[in-house]
Amino acid sequence: MHEQFSHLGHDICHCLRYKGMFINAPPDPTVPSCHDGSYWCVMTQTVLGPDEQVVEPEGCKPGRSCYFILV
Repeated sequence: MHEQFSHLGHDICHCLRYKGMFINAPPDPTVPSCHDGSYWCVMTQTVLGPDEQVVEPEGCKPGRSCYFILV
């Protein structure tokens, strides 16, 4: 799920969601990315996580109090 965020250098919380995750089509390099920077948290269903901080790939990482990763 998070291979497009590998450049960040840290794991991303598994509760992070964005609309591109729900497009069931193979990548097409001729079509612009649907990634519009709008994220939400599965736990709160809003743009704020349970810790009331903004949900974003840069911030949803290990060390954040609500960080969750599947094991």
